[in-house]
Amino acid sequence: MSSEQQAQGSGREPEITVGQLLLTEYQTIKDEQKARIGFRDNLLYVTLAAVAAVIAAAAQAKQPQMLLALPPVCVVLGWTYLVNDEKISAIGDYVRNELGPRLAAATGSSDTAEVVFRWETTHRTDARRRSRKFIQCAVDQGAFCAVPLAALVVYWVHGGEALLIGLSVIEALAIVGLAVQILLYAGMLGTGER
Repeated sequence: MSSEQQAQGSGREPEITVGQLLLTEYQTIKDEQKARIGFRDNLLYVTLAAVAAVIAAAAQAKQPQMLLALPPVCVVLGWTYLVNDEKISAIGDYVRNELGPRLAAATGSSDTAEVVFRWETTHRTDARRRSRKFIQCAVDQGAFCAVPLAALVVYWVHGGEALLIGLSVIEALAIVGLAVQILLYAGMLGTGER
């Protein structure tokens, strides 16, 4: 008679094993990762829609100062995108380096997490991964940094009030800060690959 059958026969609930808890944790954090991926990816579409709306409104009204709305929108959406991307990577890192080895140990396996959660390492060994990361970094820089900087250049070319020009310089600094953070998180500034 199994321990589960004995527990049921004695009126006790079956004991939960460490392995079961770890698998439940794995499922929970993978669900969080999946939700974050969907949210992160939709932020690019939201950014494109916001950019199109602001540019159309500014062009229709012939008011270049309306373009000053783009930098804060792009910086907020870009930062939200970046934070979610970092959490997605952190979950993968946790599964590879913490949860996998703990589950392997709980099952009595002497193998590493690569055997327990092989996909978590296999998908990172693709020969084109580095080029995809570079292209994704360029897309992120374009959507969240280049477009609002271009809007500021258009505003500066058309001239404006001193107060708004001062505001636009602050916006430009925020964009540059976001651009640096995107490069850092992508590992493009020598900080190592995620």
